Amino acid sequence: MDSLIGVSGKGFVIVAADMSAARSIMAYQYSDHKILQLDDSKVLGGAGPQADRVRFLEYIEKNVKLNALRTGLTASCHGTAHYVRRELADALRKAPYQVNCLLGGVDADGSGHLYWMDYLATMQETKYSAHGYAGYFILSTLDRYYKEDMTLEQGKELIQTCINEVATRFLINQPKWKVSIVTAEGVTEEVTQPTVDLTDKIPE
Repeated sequence: MDSLIGVSGKGFVIVAADMSAARSIMAYQYSDHKILQLDDSKVLGGAGPQADRVRFLEYIEKNVKLNALRTGLTASCHGTAHYVRRELADALRKAPYQVNCLLGGVDADGSGHLYWMDYLATMQETKYSAHGYAGYFILSTLDRYYKEDMTLEQGKELIQTCINEVATRFLINQPKWKVSIVTAEGVTEEVTQPTVDLTDKIPE
C-alpha cells in the first residue's frame, strides 16, 4: 500500500514516499522510511512488500558505499541506476524482489536525474513519475503541472499538490510523507502531511 512520487528539475530532484506500514486492514506504524540516501547526491525510494523493500534498498545502499570505499570514486546517477537495474534483473532469474524503485540524484555537473524502475528490471529516465497507489491518481496531475524550467520551490509545491490529491482521492489514509530533496549542496529530508481540508466535501 505504498505511494512513491518523484520529480526532476534543473539542478534538483525530489522523491517523496508515504510513511505508512500497513497490511490487510491493519496499519502498524506511520514512521516507515521508504527512501534511503545512497550518498551525498543520490537517494533511492522503494515501493513493495516490507521484507523485499527493506532488504533490497539496504542491499543497494551498502554496496554503493562499499564500491565508493573500494574505488575512491563516486558513481554517476546513470551508472548507479544501471547497477540497481542489473541487480533487479539478476534476482529476477533466481529469487525476484517485488520492489519498484525511483532513483534520484544530481551529478557533478549539477544536472538532476530521475530513474523509474519496476520489479521486472525495466528502467527509464524520466522527468516525473510515481509508483504504487499514488500512480493511479497523480500521473495526470504531474502531466498537467510539470514544467521543464520549474524551480525547486515550484517542485516542492507540485509534490505537495500530489500529496493532497492522494489524500483527497485515495480510500486509505496516508497521513505522513517523507520528502527527500537532492541538490548540488547535498540531500535534505522533510516530513510533511496533506494540507487539504476535506470537511467541506462531506455531504450534509
